[in-house]
Amino acid sequence: MIKVAVVGSIAMDLVVTSVVRPGAGETVLGEGFVMVPGGKGANQAVAAARLGADVSMIGCVGDDHYGQQLIDNLKHNGVSVKYVKPVTEVSTGTAHIVLAEGDNSIVVVKGANDCVTPEYVEGALEAIKEANIVLVQQEIPFNTIEYLSGVCANYRIPLLLNPAPAHLISQNVIEQATFITPNEHEAKLLFPDMSLEGVLNQYATKVLITEGSKGVRYHNGKEEVIVPTFKVEAVDTTGAGDTFNGAFAVAVAEGKNIADSLRFANRAASLSVTKFGAQGGMPSRKEVEESLS
Repeated sequence: MIKVAVVGSIAMDLVVTSVVRPGAGETVLGEGFVMVPGGKGANQAVAAARLGADVSMIGCVGDDHYGQQLIDNLKHNGVSVKYVKPVTEVSTGTAHIVLAEGDNSIVVVKGANDCVTPEYVEGALEAIKEANIVLVQQEIPFNTIEYLSGVCANYRIPLLLNPAPAHLISQNVIEQATFITPNEHEAKLLFPDMSLEGVLNQYATKVLITEGSKGVRYHNGKEEVIVPTFKVEAVDTTGAGDTFNGAFAVAVAEGKNIADSLRFANRAASLSVTKFGAQGGMPSRKEVEESLS
């Protein structure tokens, strides 16, 4: 069994469903409200665990009711919480999600996720050094991502950076990451002075641009390629990107080539949107393999 370490956010998703999305200054009537476990880091950890990996989550929650619920949820999904720390005087992170018009809008409040410092990650080096691949996102402090990329480079551990929410990252992190998985919007923010074609050509097999229903675009070293996704009737797209990243990490760590790993990840992500909640639709290994066959 491969080992995956996820350094990232843990949050409670507060989800409102509505027929229409309110504009600035507008009030609309919603159809429902639910609280579900989330956070990009925790989502990717759960996705990888459901697909058969031995997963360690490295992150922080508040010493509050949400925090305990999220720790229990990770345990329930087979994720090790040895390096998940409840911190006092800081609330658990939350994501405020509006589902409307077939898509989602999200506001993230980082809370305890800002406590995932380089010093904290240093205390989890045992799990990182044992990992076949490490995942990180951008809902934790940037200096932690810088530190982690250096650690992974030093120990020659593959690092997958999911640059969401998007903001500029250093050239050092770009060079040290093994894989970077932005969507089109994030890619333009990360590389403002380059065309997407130029980015893919310069960072062949490193930058993998997700394009929603179109699939994933990357450069295989010879040419630009699109790995198509699978058509489904979407119920909730929240967490689809996290499912994709967790699944891709598992597949590539198991030795699959990039094209096959992307196909595996696309299938997992497409299955995830057919149910409600970021983690609610994340498929098992059996479900993905049966649907691919």
